Amino acid sequence: MSNAAPTNPSGGVQEFSPTQVVRLVGRIFGPLLGAVAIFGQHMLLLGRAFTWLFRRPFRLRLYLEQMEFIGVGSMPIIMLVGFFSGAVTALQGITALAMFDQQRWVGYAVGVSLARELAPVFTALMITARAGSAMATELGSMRITEQIDALTTFAVNPVHYLVTPRLVASILMLPVMTMVFNVVGLLGGYVISILVYQIDLGQVLELFRHWVDPVDYVQGLIKSVIFGIAMALAACYQGFNVRGGAKEVGRATTAAVVSSSVSVLVLDYFLIEIMNVIWPSHGL
Repeated sequence: MSNAAPTNPSGGVQEFSPTQVVRLVGRIFGPLLGAVAIFGQHMLLLGRAFTWLFRRPFRLRLYLEQMEFIGVGSMPIIMLVGFFSGAVTALQGITALAMFDQQRWVGYAVGVSLARELAPVFTALMITARAGSAMATELGSMRITEQIDALTTFAVNPVHYLVTPRLVASILMLPVMTMVFNVVGLLGGYVISILVYQIDLGQVLELFRHWVDPVDYVQGLIKSVIFGIAMALAACYQGFNVRGGAKEVGRATTAAVVSSSVSVLVLDYFLIEIMNVIWPSHGL
């Protein structure tokens, strides 16, 4: 079989037409351009939601309902995951530190791990699984049943009524739930290190008090605010833009959970890099 380049009727090498070049470029850069377009649509929705935050009517009841759903409703799962996260961290820390006979440092290891990483990340993932999926499903169902169109008919802005309360509630409640995770996680670490492995309480508390800095908790709270924005924005965007029937609502819910979870993990990396520059003495 010949490997010679294709030729045109005049005997020369065949050249790509402009249309073929455009199609080739579209295939190569199409997914990237699509991702950029979707990111831009998310930013537009975020801007519209914050713009409506300062316009009447304020509808305080909607904000309180969403705060109760996202925060209070998520309390049991946050406490359960927080307790066992602290317990597992303490158990692994004791196992590693026992090699150097330094088990008393387990309080510092648990405290810093929870404050900087485990509490904000796990809280965001748990609330995404519970509340984020519910947001996408609720808004998607409203879209396919034309309830969102009905709001527009009655001169009620859908973003103001549906998106802004959920976004604000996520920003306010994720830091609160993160601190709940921290407290319960420290309790789990206490049970394992003090009650189970009988490590000296005074040494553990002294090292924890001396080395765990309030800045560690500030870093975790900043992360939780950004994670709350990412979670609520992804969930509302997917639900708000559903087209089709019930099957599309399910797909939108899945996409909301996946995109929110991936966003949390990706943002976590970049936030670590930024915070290590801002607080170099507290870098890992």
